[in-house]
Amino acid sequence: MTQMADPDRTITAEGVRAAAKRLAGQAIRTPLIENEFLNEAAGGRVLVKAEVLQYGGSFKIRGAFNLVSKLSPEMRAQGIVAWSSGNHAQGVALAARHFGVPATIVMPADAPALKTKNVRAYGAEIVSYDRYSEDREKIARRIARERDMALAPSYDHPDIIEGQGTLGLEVIEDARALDADLDAFVICCGGGGLTSGCALIAEAMSPATQIWVAEPEGYDEAWASIEAGERLTADITQRTICDAIATPSLGRLTFPIMQRLVRGGLAVTEKEVGAAMIFAFKHLKLVIEPGGAVALAAVLSGKFNARGKTTALTLSGGNVDPALFALILAGDQ
Repeated sequence: MTQMADPDRTITAEGVRAAAKRLAGQAIRTPLIENEFLNEAAGGRVLVKAEVLQYGGSFKIRGAFNLVSKLSPEMRAQGIVAWSSGNHAQGVALAARHFGVPATIVMPADAPALKTKNVRAYGAEIVSYDRYSEDREKIARRIARERDMALAPSYDHPDIIEGQGTLGLEVIEDARALDADLDAFVICCGGGGLTSGCALIAEAMSPATQIWVAEPEGYDEAWASIEAGERLTADITQRTICDAIATPSLGRLTFPIMQRLVRGGLAVTEKEVGAAMIFAFKHLKLVIEPGGAVALAAVLSGKFNARGKTTALTLSGGNVDPALFALILAGDQ
């Protein structure tokens, strides 16, 4: 099997800065938005990183582009394989298309139709699996061996983590431009790639900023793992609308970074997630998918106390199935 370069190298803030240079002009510097309705609801100043406006509709292009850009010509010729419920799939497919690399993505059979349609539109092959009975990573690794392809893990790789960390770099720089000293940064969390990268760059650039993770109930194993001092595994047979962050566990690389740098965790219900999606649609004029709305849900529900603080949060993805989004909006009637 073709191997990735330096899969176990040290992950650093300097690596995040180097990734930002690679991504310049290739990813959108999405806006950091402030909204009076949100500030009033939170009782503090809230700055929203609108990554729903990113290429592919989520932050995932950042890590994927960083990884694919570093592949050798031989690796690019053989192609790349990834596993994802949809957002990482789109990020890898987009990055692979940019560099002319064949891409195969292992996706759950019940992934939102919008995500599978977009992955195919970007030129990638999809291999479907049953998320409740099959192991997507094993399937992807088998394909990589059989086809001698490179692997693009969805979160547990240094290039992925450092690429995702560019979001945090932008948040800190843009908050400073708004004369905002961040007390806290609440991040939507699945496997921890985004959180780890953002936490590392925040430690270097804004060490007083506390990093918090927001997760869906039932898949809130990240903060539980940090509290327990060991990686715990979620019951992946549970159904959730937050498919984008319904990961079984933190990664081997992301866990120790988060264990050191994350200060708190918040679990939100699907009802709270739906309320956050409705709020964003009405007041921010943004469409958010459920997994991308958990940080906003944590603030709006009061589970994260933003009163009197300056808080940044991620709207990490906007690839919601239209039928589900219509159903959630209808629930507000």
